[in-house]
Amino acid sequence: MSNRTSNLLTTTIGAYPKPANAPVPMWSELGERRRAALTEVYDAILENQADAERRTLDTMTIEAVREQAACGIDIPTDGEIRREHYIYYHLRHIEGIDFANLTEKVMRDGSWSARVPTIRSALAAGTPFLPVDWTVAQSATDRPVKITVPGPLTISDSIADDYYGDRATMARALADVLNVEIRRLADAGCQWIQVDEPLFAREVDAALAFGVECLERCFSGVPTPTRRAVHICCGYPKHMDQTKPPKAPAEAYPQLAPALDAAAVDAVSIEDAHRHNDLSLLEMFTRTSVILGIVNISSSRIETVEELRERLLAALSHIEPSRLIAAPDCGLALMSQALAVEKLANLSEAAHRL
Repeated sequence: MSNRTSNLLTTTIGAYPKPANAPVPMWSELGERRRAALTEVYDAILENQADAERRTLDTMTIEAVREQAACGIDIPTDGEIRREHYIYYHLRHIEGIDFANLTEKVMRDGSWSARVPTIRSALAAGTPFLPVDWTVAQSATDRPVKITVPGPLTISDSIADDYYGDRATMARALADVLNVEIRRLADAGCQWIQVDEPLFAREVDAALAFGVECLERCFSGVPTPTRRAVHICCGYPKHMDQTKPPKAPAEAYPQLAPALDAAAVDAVSIEDAHRHNDLSLLEMFTRTSVILGIVNISSSRIETVEELRERLLAALSHIEPSRLIAAPDCGLALMSQALAVEKLANLSEAAHRL
């Protein structure tokens, strides 16, 4: 494949730096008493009894989208400003999940344990919410705003199950419930929807056994104009500049690539900045687009335009420009707003001036 130059599209993955005064703090920052209070805040917002908090979240979301667009990002996200957790926010809108009585669970291959929400009864989609989130975010720009949804396999590792009794059965039930909201979102006009499945890289066997099937169930019935993406990172740091954050095995991407390329998705998002891939990996994606993470979200060092450009040029030796999209490795939640702006501006300049 020729190493010809072309301007590339850019996107962000999900989270954008959340303002310190956001009405919804991060789940990881809260003790159980404050988590119970957070549930009350969400209940009030969902019942339209917290207009001030809702307006504040709307304003912060619009500002996050505008900042991404000002940096040159072609496909911004809503920044996940409303979310206290990239998984639990969605789960609060699903019937059958108990947030009042948490269950102790060992997660992420035994690397840590936490008290998590629990499935107590059959799952069912609640009142529509993502179409509203998208409409607010999309009002900030004429560029297509991407909305993210947690994936069934990853959710299954982050909650407790007191109903289904079998992980694959639970994952399929989750996929069917997620599909309801994803179709609502597509019907509202959202052009980019991304399912986040970082656990695919950590549990390749489960991903191949039933995870990819569940991913396709998430997108069942979604009309063709909507672009269907899946994001698979290899692990998120606990803080910026963490020396050796735990990572999924490097061979996970090549093992997953054939099944993902054959799946009913349009784009696969992978990380490359924190740990470079052998870029021949891109040749395994013969049909799908690749969203390539070339900005390290765990490092405060700002990548130069030239080094980002060189990595993109190297990637273009293995994939057509029309199927390559430049991005950060993952979400930007740990960064300051100023750092995120500098990194995204360099990313956009590198991609747009090849």
